[in-house]
Amino acid sequence: MPADRTMMETGRHRAISTGAEGLPAWRYSPPVLRGAAVTLREVRIEDAVALRTVLCADDVAQFIEPPPATVHAFERYIRWALEQRAEGLSVTFALLTEGSTIPVGLFHLRAMEPGFGVADWQFAIGSAFWGQGLFFTAAPLLLQFAFETIGVRRVEARAAVRNGRGNGALRKLGAVQEALLRQSLVRGGMAFDQVLWAILADDWRSRGPVGFGLVH
Repeated sequence: MPADRTMMETGRHRAISTGAEGLPAWRYSPPVLRGAAVTLREVRIEDAVALRTVLCADDVAQFIEPPPATVHAFERYIRWALEQRAEGLSVTFALLTEGSTIPVGLFHLRAMEPGFGVADWQFAIGSAFWGQGLFFTAAPLLLQFAFETIGVRRVEARAAVRNGRGNGALRKLGAVQEALLRQSLVRGGMAFDQVLWAILADDWRSRGPVGFGLVH
């Protein structure tokens, strides 16, 4: 889906947009990010049941940090995520498909340094929705929000070497493979290598969505 059909429902928010106390507007109320057939909106407590079902499935959980194991634990995680957003430390979005209110995935953006100049992002989508192009519609929305609204200059992502689907998606998105992080992920008592990927705001702006291979 051509990325230029995506839009951010923010009223053209920018990193300089501030609220009553001089804080960035996104810290009060993150925008709803809308694309062709997908929506990213901040997680809600009522998402806990659906997100636990999606993220705790074996084929999804094998490649990500261990998700909360129970609905109650997921509710605690969501409350923590909302607190982290208010403090300006991270933002967590639920992924919705067109016409549905039930999340099918999660996108998390976390500050890696004071001021959010460098961010780490994680994503997971339910396996029933793999191969439908949801990632390539949703990911540019998140990156646009990171670069243009928050003011991030560098976004990093980590993917297990054996996660061919995840690494392929990041490569197609235009991320640059920068390093091999040996035994950096522990799952089931075993340590696995991860690939470190990065996208710079300057590259994103100069190449544009077509330059990142998003037209398909």
